[in-house]
Amino acid sequence: MESIGPIKRVHHEGEKQAEIESSTMLFRADEIEYNEDTGDVKAEGNVYYKSFIKNEQLWCSRLEYNTDEEKGKFWDVIGETMPRIVARRGVLTANQPFHFEGAWAERIGERYVVHNGWVTNCKMPDPWWRFRGARFDIIPQDHAVTHRSWFLLKRMPVFYTPFFYHSLERHPRHSGFLIPNFAPHTWRGLMAGVGYYWAINRESDLAVRFYDYTTQAYGTNVDFRAKPRENSDFGAIIYGVQDNGAPGATSPADRYSGLNVYSIGRTELGGGWSARGYFNYLTSFRFRQQWSQSYNDTIGSEIHSVGALTKNWDTFTFNAVAARIQNFVSTEIAVTQPNGDVDFLSNDVTVRKLPELDLDGRDRQFWRNIPLWWSFDASAGLLSRAAPIFDANNNLFYQFETKNFTGRTNVAPHLTSELHLGDFHIVPSMGFQETFYGETQTQVPSTQPLQYLVLGEPINKVNGANFLRGARELSVDFIFPAFERVFDKKTIFGDKLKHVIEPRATYQWVTGIGQDFNRVVRFDEMDILSNTNQLNLSLTNRIYAKRGDTVQEIFSWELMQARYFDPTFGGALTPGIRNLFAGTADITAYAFLVGPRSYSPIASIMRATPISGVSLQWQADIDPYYNRITDTDLSLDYRWSPRFHISAGHDEVQIPYTVFVNSNGVVGLARPSADQFRGRFDFGDANRRGWNAGIQSVYDYRRALVLYTTAQVTYNTDCCGLSVEYRRYNAGIRDQTSLTFAFTIANLGTFGTLRKQDRLF
Repeated sequence: MESIGPIKRVHHEGEKQAEIESSTMLFRADEIEYNEDTGDVKAEGNVYYKSFIKNEQLWCSRLEYNTDEEKGKFWDVIGETMPRIVARRGVLTANQPFHFEGAWAERIGERYVVHNGWVTNCKMPDPWWRFRGARFDIIPQDHAVTHRSWFLLKRMPVFYTPFFYHSLERHPRHSGFLIPNFAPHTWRGLMAGVGYYWAINRESDLAVRFYDYTTQAYGTNVDFRAKPRENSDFGAIIYGVQDNGAPGATSPADRYSGLNVYSIGRTELGGGWSARGYFNYLTSFRFRQQWSQSYNDTIGSEIHSVGALTKNWDTFTFNAVAARIQNFVSTEIAVTQPNGDVDFLSNDVTVRKLPELDLDGRDRQFWRNIPLWWSFDASAGLLSRAAPIFDANNNLFYQFETKNFTGRTNVAPHLTSELHLGDFHIVPSMGFQETFYGETQTQVPSTQPLQYLVLGEPINKVNGANFLRGARELSVDFIFPAFERVFDKKTIFGDKLKHVIEPRATYQWVTGIGQDFNRVVRFDEMDILSNTNQLNLSLTNRIYAKRGDTVQEIFSWELMQARYFDPTFGGALTPGIRNLFAGTADITAYAFLVGPRSYSPIASIMRATPISGVSLQWQADIDPYYNRITDTDLSLDYRWSPRFHISAGHDEVQIPYTVFVNSNGVVGLARPSADQFRGRFDFGDANRRGWNAGIQSVYDYRRALVLYTTAQVTYNTDCCGLSVEYRRYNAGIRDQTSLTFAFTIANLGTFGTLRKQDRLF
């Protein structure tokens, strides 16, 4: 209990106010009566009360208070208490006190009850917002509850609530209903949403929201979080929609029901063991393209799920991995059954590992004084791969599918040494790789005319034969001396500059696979190993700047190309189709081999950070075979301050490697192209007072089409903020425009249709 304690001072002189002060509280008024035996205080006229411990103060016309029992009544009361503010990124905060006024109030212990009054946390005397109600229960630094109250913006009533709870604690976690969502216009009509937050215990909580669209669609979002101990946490989001079709929809193609489950977790098990993973499951790509709230999700065609149990010790690493990769080639294909029903067949490639055990040994020296190291990679797993093959008329031509548990075992030991000749270094490595497959595939010619086959590529069919693939490997790294020069002259980039040129070459030789390459089912990068005899050449330019006592790399440009002395890769190359081998994937991400050739494109990667806040990156593939830049990605970022950011980018693809089949059955090479620009501008942030704005856009130059645009404008006062965001999608199967808003009360919360994860800032 808060006792008034020893009286420091009581005075009443002339026209001055009476005053009672102790180490814990202060009373000041025109007239004060104080009974030391009972602890009763009565005060009238310009009454002021302050609690030093609770950092709260009140003004009123009359007061009756008992300092021992902490009970009292205040008439015509005005009060203030400082909340415990926790500043978080992206959340509007304010340092104004929590202000309340009422016809009268009473205090019972830690609790204030205000009658016929209002509360706010804006600057006085003209607050931006107020809650006006019949009764308020307030426990400073704990919580505030309103009963039968109106929310007023300036003097205009906005909404009515019979009950509203707000925590004033440092870490507010209390169960209760969430602020409702309401959107008068979405791409699926009017939307209304309600939600509930459940603080299960100190380690976990659950938030559930339900959405109702007037176009016969119902959505649910479940967000679960848990942190059972310091080094463990888990989270899961479940988002689903029951889509019964917009008004007037007569085809199943107009319905986009589906479910997306995403979870992530980690834990440290002790003894060097740890477990980490994330799970992502999507029932339908059509559902994602129609209902996803993220542009990257809308255009993203890969779904990854991975879980791993890991232990590290000495130079060894053990992993037990379960994984699922789903790559959507296109949206689901509608197939009409003989009875008239329409089914949607998923056009995706799915690879699963259930599970795979990996044991890796890093380089370990045999003897201390002999430059010879050994290492190994070993794995054993149960895998599967499934992929439908459709013809040009969207008919299912063949279902490629392995057994659910196809065994694959791999052992790959290596020996590595090194030789130093001054600044010239040679690092040779040799080894072998033995891989056992429980199933293989066979290329078979199609019986259908070429014009009915997508891309006209050979059809792979699964057979049950076991297969042992053996490879012998040799690689030699040649690390040449670096050429460098120091420019001892002060520039805008620094006090000194240093230019370094680093040439390097790597010879690779793999044999033993040959034409058996085409028998291997493709599960991951291990299965694209082929015969090769190649030399990889690279040249890197670096510029370093010395600024005071620090040295920073401000520019780098790496050029890399491979020379192939075996253009057919041991007979694995199939002319007329796209070929992908391990020896080509290290150079560029695009499959550039459609026939024998003795060199790869030149891969160029340039990075620059010449001055603080500016960064540039340009990545391109230059193919001398076609005398063109086949793909390029340019990005530029400038950050003037934490609140000013601008970025721009350009992506262009002109790859003449894709096989096509025209209506006459003629096989040729198409030139698929893409030419897109992207840009973003931000000024301000979620917590800056005044105007804040941002815009982001993606433009397809080849199609003369804006694929995505979002623009947000926010105005923040000292205690609240209003955000409006315009969003435009024209990607995938969706052509949608939406306008969302959010009204934010500092230290309190946000209501509206603009979600936190969708904001630009």
